[in-house]
Formats: sequence, structure tokens, C-alpha cells
Amino acid sequence: MKRIKKWVCLFLLIIGNFMGNCLWIRAEEGQGPGSLYASSAVLMDGDSGRILYEKNGYEPRPMASTTKIMTCILALEEGNEEDLVTASSRAASSPKVRLGVTEGETFRFGDLLYSLMLESHNDAAVMIAEHLDGSVEKFAERMNEKAREIGCKNTYFITPNGLDASVKIKGKEKVHSTTAADLSRIMRYCIMESPERENFLNITRTDSYSFYDGERKQNFACYNHNAFLGMMEGALTGKTGFTANAGYCYVGALQRDGKTLIVALLACGWPNNKSYKWKDTVNLMNYGLENYSLHSLLDTKLPDREEILPVKNGQSSQLGETACTGITAGEAKDRKLLMREGETVRVVYEGKNVLEAPVKAGTRIGTLKYLVGDQSYLSRPVYTTETVEAIDFYWCVEKVMERWAF
Repeated sequence: MKRIKKWVCLFLLIIGNFMGNCLWIRAEEGQGPGSLYASSAVLMDGDSGRILYEKNGYEPRPMASTTKIMTCILALEEGNEEDLVTASSRAASSPKVRLGVTEGETFRFGDLLYSLMLESHNDAAVMIAEHLDGSVEKFAERMNEKAREIGCKNTYFITPNGLDASVKIKGKEKVHSTTAADLSRIMRYCIMESPERENFLNITRTDSYSFYDGERKQNFACYNHNAFLGMMEGALTGKTGFTANAGYCYVGALQRDGKTLIVALLACGWPNNKSYKWKDTVNLMNYGLENYSLHSLLDTKLPDREEILPVKNGQSSQLGETACTGITAGEAKDRKLLMREGETVRVVYEGKNVLEAPVKAGTRIGTLKYLVGDQSYLSRPVYTTETVEAIDFYWCVEKVMERWAF
């Protein structure tokens, strides 16, 4: 009987733990935007780079023509819009969607950027890549270098247009792919950090654009297919994409009420579900607008701690006393962070807790870090405020004489 009771208790304990975990998972899910169509999704605070929500956000997947935001920003930073670009046979043989260039035909470099971003022409991407670096392969190396530079850890570019591709490197297959987290980082760089961010926004926000080939024989018209620009107040920019392997993809940004939000979606349905990406984007943007508000990190209360530090072997006012120096936090440019209700900022001190004489005033001895979760978003230096000399023979004599004088 006792054995039966023991097994019943054990069973109930297991069930209780399982139900508790289920409730915890449900509670966590309740803090998000609800169900999404995309296999991978990220909502990012564009100002800080903080990821506010992610669903499989760090899983590498093909990204189709969202690739072209990297092609565009590199073209703006490295190219000359007045250059004439000659179409190669490789560019002329690019698959749809394409501008329809023929080998030997020339175009103004700046015009090709509208072809690239508004109509997502694959041949325009190849022309840009070959003009800048001589080959698609060399340009892909530049793309990967830039991705690493801006903090992308799981991105690998093979083409400038995002067509499905793979290569073998040392016997290991590498696929043209990124993650939703990395894709949002690339978009953040394009609109917040690049010296060409304004030009990037001007191109991607243009409704329509027309241009001639280099010999002015034919006119081409481009129309913006980013429907999100008309869906929400403050919609800023974006890029669509689709391939058989990638499915429908999208990366876009919005600015409203002092907030900058970036959404990245990968594998967001396949035909005939073209509208899924718009539903997910609006869902995530509204979630960010409604659930996150701006908080000043410097308004955070500093941790309770002594504002002095002991100085070993330092000269004090009397024999037997421990020498000390005051400490103070240095200036720092305030940073505002999007935070959800219930989230807190932790301020932690990293540095020395005991000093060794001699110590000069103004010596940096540590750092105050402002953390949300495990990520630091602001740092302030900590300095000493007084000079403390090391104990020497003359100080000892002086203190002994002072004591005898009494």
C-alpha cells in the first residue's frame, strides 16, 4: 500500500511539474504578438538594436531578394551614380524578375539602384556587383565582410540578388542564407548607421522611377512593390523577396512616436499565401507600438554602495586608519531603450574594490554597466576623486610626532 502511495505521489509530482511548465510557456507566449505565419521572425528596436521579440530568430534560412538591401547599401557606399555600367552575358542571362538587359547594353549606375530596389531586378544586381568588384563572387566576398562588420554571425552571401544558391567550401556545403536577427541588423545598418542612409531611404520610398539606357534608345519604368508603405502611419522602408526555397520574405521599418521598429520575416508562406508577410509585419509592428515605451537609462537609480574605496598602504589622517578615496561616475551620453512593462534596468559595477597606493585623483578604476536582461546598453566610467600617497618613512615620522605631541 505504501509503495502504491509512493508511485501515485511521484506521478502527481511529474504531472504537476509538466502543467507548471505548460503554464509558464503559455505565460511567456502571452507576452508576444500571438501566432505568426513566418517560420522565422524578429521585431527589433531600431535605435538600440535590441531584439524585442523573436520566433526562431537565429535559425539560418534562405532570404531571397531581401538580400538586395545589402547590395544596395554597398552600391551607395562604394559606387558612383554617374558611372556607366555595361551588361555582361551573365547579367543578360539572369532569370526573372529582370530588367531585360542585353549583353553590351549600358546603363547609368544610379538608375540601376531603382531597378534593383523597386522592381527587384536580378540582372540589375549582377550588373552592380560586376561593376564594383569585377565578378559576382568578389562582390559576395564584400557582402560577407560587411555582414561580419555589422555583427551578423549567421549570414552567408553567394549572390547579390538572393536567388537560391549553394557552394562547397572544404567539402562543406554553404547555402545563401541569413537569420531573421541578422536580416534586421542589416536593415538597421542601412537606415540608422550607414553614411548613405538618407539615399537608401530616398530610393526605397520612391513610388515610381523611369530612366533610359546609356544610348537613350529605350525607356524603362519601375514601380515600388512594397505595399507596407501604405499600410501603416510611419512606414519607412522595406524589401520583399521570394524564391522556391525561401518562400515569401520581408524586412521593413517603421518610425512613430519616437520609436523605430524593424521587422524581419523568413519563410512566411508559399504561393498562394502572398499576403501572409503583410499580416505578420502589421501584427509585429502593432505589438511593438502598443507594448513598448521609451525609457531613459540614465534615469535608473544607481546601486546602493559605498562611495569610497579603501587604499592599501595609503597615507591616512592618523596612524592605524585605513586610507580611502572617493569615487564618482563619469559622464555618458544618455540612451533611450524600448522596454515592456515589468522589465527593469540593472546597474552593476565592474572594477576594483580595493586600491593600492599611490593613487591619483581622476584614475579610472571601473565601469558602471546598465543592463536589460544580460545585455549591456550603456557604460559609464568610474574614477577616483582624491589623490592618496603611499606610506613612506617621512609620513610615519610625522604621525608619530603628532601622537607624542599630545
